[in-house]
Amino acid sequence: MSSNTIPIGVAYLDQEIVGAERILTDRELGYTANAQGTVTQATSKSTAVTLNKSAGVITMNNASLATATNATFTLNNNLISANDTVILTISGGQTTPGSYNVFANSLAAGSVSITLRNISGGSLSEAIVINFALIHCA
Repeated sequence: MSSNTIPIGVAYLDQEIVGAERILTDRELGYTANAQGTVTQATSKSTAVTLNKSAGVITMNNASLATATNATFTLNNNLISANDTVILTISGGQTTPGSYNVFANSLAAGSVSITLRNISGGSLSEAIVINFALIHCA
């Protein structure tokens, strides 16, 4: 373990927290801008994407998705382990909020399978924007 060098009050900016039972905060807990990225699907809603970041934004292809239909694609990410948790949120691209569900349905080292389901009652052609964040687990 390296020694701490950048003081920020009573702690250090470059501290390594290993073996802590809990981490508590009254403010934000998250990833820096360097840990985040963006990627856009190229040809269809089932086209795999690659983004090797702990958090990011996936802009889906605007291909048509019929009502009550799923579109599943793979997010390839070399930071994902089989023990991680993937948090997904629809953050934009939909004309009517509540038109879709998104969920992770398969996780393996290096990838997660993500499914978008149209629950609107009609066919939609929208470039849905999905935010993701990894909770890394040992």
